[in-house]
Amino acid sequence: MTDAVHKAAQLLKEHRESIDRLDAILVYTLAERFKHTQGVGRLKAEHDLPPSDPVREEAQIARLTELAIEADLDPEFAKKFLAFVIQEVIKHHERHQS
Repeated sequence: MTDAVHKAAQLLKEHRESIDRLDAILVYTLAERFKHTQGVGRLKAEHDLPPSDPVREEAQIARLTELAIEADLDPEFAKKFLAFVIQEVIKHHERHQS
């Protein structure tokens, strides 16, 4: 193995280790987020509030779009990701109201 190939293999290994750590952080962060949104869902069900809050959702989309731009992440990807998460949260809230 040449030095260049060895260095490339080491860099690849380091990148993959970082990716693995970040994937774990994402999973645990999403789990924590859903714990809080489930609490919101229970409160909404107890007080007969609608499962979705379009005003809040729009504010969150605007906020995450700004964060994505600051983080040099494609804002359209951030919007799609948030839309997916919000859909899941609304499903949970609807289940609590059933």
